[in-house]
Amino acid sequence: MSASVTIYHNPACGTSGRALALIRQAGVEPRVVEYLRTGWTRPQLQGLLSDMGLTARDVLRVSNSPAEEMGLTDPAVPDDALIDAMVAHPILVNRPIVVTPAGTILARPEDKVLPLLGGL
Repeated sequence: MSASVTIYHNPACGTSGRALALIRQAGVEPRVVEYLRTGWTRPQLQGLLSDMGLTARDVLRVSNSPAEEMGLTDPAVPDDALIDAMVAHPILVNRPIVVTPAGTILARPEDKVLPLLGGL
């Protein structure tokens, strides 16, 4: 089955790998975007955040990223500054982000992707 599913994926991340496996087990071969290689654009990231109903702070990756050293964990840092940092340092975005016709989610934990795959 082919569907318009995209996963913003980090192959070194276990959660991202498990989400990708769940998508494939559902019979869907997604478009896989290794965002650490491709990076983000500001409009792309803003669109994904809007589609998920989340803020940049909601998807800020703190562990295994330079977020704390960059001062980004301070609640006073505005979303615009977080987005600028995420565009400059893609590792700051938590993953995987999965886009389907049924919606867009941050698939943490990975089984959050399952309801989006039911109708594909």
